[in-house]
Amino acid sequence: MDSEVTSTPGDGADGGEYSEDVHRVHYGGREFVLVGTAHVSRESAELVREVIRREKPDHVCVELDDQRYQALSQKSKWENLDLRQIIRRRQMATLLMNLLLSSFQRKIGDKLGVLPGTELLEATRAAEEAGIPFSLCDRNVRITMLRAWRSMSLFQRSKMFGALLAGVFGGVELTEDELRELRKKDVLSEVMEQLATAMPALKRVLIDERDVYLAEKIRTTAGQRIVAVVGAGHVEGIQRLLSQPSRARLKKIETIPPVAPVWKYVGWGIPLIIIGSLGFIAWSKGGDVAGESVRFWILANGIPSGIGAIVAFAHPLTVLTAFLAAPLTSLTPVIGAGYVTAFVQAYVRPPLVRDFQAVAEEAGSFRNWWRNRLLRVLLAFIFPTLGSMIGTYVGGYEIISKLF
Repeated sequence: MDSEVTSTPGDGADGGEYSEDVHRVHYGGREFVLVGTAHVSRESAELVREVIRREKPDHVCVELDDQRYQALSQKSKWENLDLRQIIRRRQMATLLMNLLLSSFQRKIGDKLGVLPGTELLEATRAAEEAGIPFSLCDRNVRITMLRAWRSMSLFQRSKMFGALLAGVFGGVELTEDELRELRKKDVLSEVMEQLATAMPALKRVLIDERDVYLAEKIRTTAGQRIVAVVGAGHVEGIQRLLSQPSRARLKKIETIPPVAPVWKYVGWGIPLIIIGSLGFIAWSKGGDVAGESVRFWILANGIPSGIGAIVAFAHPLTVLTAFLAAPLTSLTPVIGAGYVTAFVQAYVRPPLVRDFQAVAEEAGSFRNWWRNRLLRVLLAFIFPTLGSMIGTYVGGYEIISKLF
């Protein structure tokens, strides 16, 4: 059966009026009430409560996954962070992106006077107070971030990273008109739409795929009347997709795509070229020349990585680890120097509870990255990694040039 879609600025179940952010979809004898919200809007939080109170639905769906729900409801997202486990799983880049996104959205929220995600949490609270079951209908945020990261080229990743840094550290200056306009929008979706032209893959993962995921979760929720609270940027896609069962697509977009084979070849190819070149130099030019090349490789990798740790104001043991680890980790794609140094820094200078509590706020200040212990662990990952990359290029160039 085709869906009948009606956008209702004045069509409440009790005859009252709603704003234009409320939409009704009738499909298969069921009614879906979509509430399009802005993730940093007090008006959205009030609207969500009003709709749930007046509609008295059988079920409420919320655009949250379990991880984001726990972070909002318990206010302990960073306190519960298992930093060493993240390092072991090599998820520091994902952690960094999440932190920058949280900090950027928090800055917008501070300007608007409401924390990001308030209206989503209000939906769950309103449902609980009314005795209505609710479901978390969004895709796991880690899967979303990894799918987005792996869908972009190196240039696109750099571009997005730079845009986030500019948003976090550049300040957020907004006029009253801009603030008034932002209160009407889903800010994150608005940002993603602006990036869509330059990075279509990013929009596809962050918006289009989640439209499919949300629509399928809402469509398969039990009950005759469902209220779904989602970002305003998802409403149009969900309206279109509710009548298109997508269970087969769900499995595909719930998986993390493997690293492209070309990167595996590059990851193993560089060490093999370096080691093979050293072996050829030893065979053709003697052990002394090969030994000199090995010493150059150690210094070329160890010194920049160690300097990176110093720039991060890392513990002296972390600096020493950076110097010793970089020449070895550069010869294997299994683990990078930054992960070793971050682990050591987290061990010898473990972040305190206040560091976790304040991290999203303090990430917006450049100097606080050297004051907050959790942020300094990230610096102890970033700078030694950059130093090791420079060292690999310089050392590799010197060794290969000896072949000719």
